Amino acid sequence: MSTIHSLIAAYQFNRPRTLGLLDKIEQDKDAQKILGWRPGPGRAHIAWQLTHIGVTEELFATERLVAGSKPAFADLVPRFKGGSTPDDEIPSAALIRQVLTDSRAHLLATLGQFDDKDLGTIPEAFKERKLALVDVLRIIAWHEPHHQGQAHITFNLYKAAHS
Repeated sequence: MSTIHSLIAAYQFNRPRTLGLLDKIEQDKDAQKILGWRPGPGRAHIAWQLTHIGVTEELFATERLVAGSKPAFADLVPRFKGGSTPDDEIPSAALIRQVLTDSRAHLLATLGQFDDKDLGTIPEAFKERKLALVDVLRIIAWHEPHHQGQAHITFNLYKAAHS
């Protein structure tokens, strides 16, 4: 199995856990309230964490790995990209699921353009940071579990505060 395919397998291992968390939230009668719950003032709500995963993958699938291409969900990118401040406009679980699903399909399509001989190349968007494609793919593999974990603990904190 190639390195790229191994990393894609890791992405595919991670996604059901993210969607499983969203499934659990959707089962609650207060799902929208849960998605908007914050562990403290100014902290990211669950919806931000989950939508951020998808928006970030969309950015990698497009402008970060394919110079000149534009991301889908252009209206969501400023609100959910890294460094954004979570607002109080909470996306629905259905929209979050769509962002996660569509951005993953876009990412896999983009990665299909590469093979292991490309791993040492530095994509234009990462020249300043000197990150080779293999480093970028590892960041993607780390990113989802990182934010899924934050969303998961936030959900657990919500349940503890409302039990």
